Amino acid sequence: MAIVEMIMPRMGESIMEATVLAWLKNVGEKIELDDYLLEVATDKIDTEVPATMSGVLKEILVQVGEVAVIGKPICLVEIESESEDSAVKIAEKLEDGFAEIESLTGIKINPNPEVISTKTDDKSNRFYSPLVLNICKEEGISKEELDKVLGSGADGRVTKNDILAYLENRKQPQSIGSILSQIPVLQNVNSNIVSNSGDEIIEMDRMRKMIATRMVDSKRIAPHVTSFVETDMTNVVKWRENIKGAYQKQYGENITFTPILIDAVVRAIKDFPMINSSLSGDTITVKKSINIGMAVALPNGNLIVPVIHNADQYNLVGLTKKVNDLSKRARENKLKADDLEGGTYTISNIGTFGNIMGTPIILQPQVAIMAFGAIQKKVSVIETPAGDLIGIRNKMFVSHSYDHRIIDGSLGGQFVKRVSDYLEAFEIDMKIL
Repeated sequence: MAIVEMIMPRMGESIMEATVLAWLKNVGEKIELDDYLLEVATDKIDTEVPATMSGVLKEILVQVGEVAVIGKPICLVEIESESEDSAVKIAEKLEDGFAEIESLTGIKINPNPEVISTKTDDKSNRFYSPLVLNICKEEGISKEELDKVLGSGADGRVTKNDILAYLENRKQPQSIGSILSQIPVLQNVNSNIVSNSGDEIIEMDRMRKMIATRMVDSKRIAPHVTSFVETDMTNVVKWRENIKGAYQKQYGENITFTPILIDAVVRAIKDFPMINSSLSGDTITVKKSINIGMAVALPNGNLIVPVIHNADQYNLVGLTKKVNDLSKRARENKLKADDLEGGTYTISNIGTFGNIMGTPIILQPQVAIMAFGAIQKKVSVIETPAGDLIGIRNKMFVSHSYDHRIIDGSLGGQFVKRVSDYLEAFEIDMKIL
């Protein structure tokens, strides 16, 4: 028998830490390889972490509410002697995780931090990750200044995004609104409280707080402009109606409008690659990969955006499978951190809620986002070689919000029109079965 350290595994290319929400095994319990061992919260998602070895849980090194650092020990496990060599090798391999983190971020991280928490006063503890502390050191932020930064993480923890947003605000003159937004708000112990007037007061959960922070940041960072087109979806509607039964029978799942919309967006991005970019300071990065994020509404009312990586490499069947898989796992809270990484352009199919159009907010650091409204039957003028006719067509509004710092009306308008053109030119006789 031997006692070995279990190392916090990687969870995504840009995730370097996670806050422990709960341990799913107790000290003394037997664990198996890939058993879910603990639940953690990152800046992107709450998820369960599997065990990287089998044995008996002997000691928990990172308690609930504390920060688990990628590549560092989280618990001690007693393993069989024959498993010792392989477990040690795993531990040694994961110990090198900081080298990769440093190469990705350019930030030097202390591999042996003595303390991951600092005290804001005599009555409470506040946890700061090594990454946040290193950023503060490089930017000259004192502990007193750091203690005043509002955190969006669990229990008010300051995340990487929080400190970067604070630095961005510190560089710019503050408005009265931004100053007021930094004043701490007293929070109720109970999540739901009924006031004297009978109103129910609900405290936002962690995900809703993150969504709120990111939406406000996006509107502050990027000057939004929105362009609209009305698209004739008649060919798409008829094609789907004709094929959906056979598709369900052959593949065992539904084909929705979403993969068709994504396919049109991908084709338009190839025509206008500047849409698939990000802005950092005065530098524009045009992304080579086309990674499409799709907004998914969760049962609790929150919103999450899983990503179809390299969407241009899928045909319509492949896109349908990816859309269905990501949507299902999102609603079941089974997404992995990698599922939320690396998006370069985002769509939102608001038509599923009966909305005819909207003005979506850009998901930073992307520079544009598109919303597709409900498809409605309308009386329309149909142009034919023999003259104009009146007919019933299936119409849909498409909304395109873009960052006016680098996307002007010409490019933003041409892009949404090109998406519309691809949808209207959809081949009604196309075979995919």
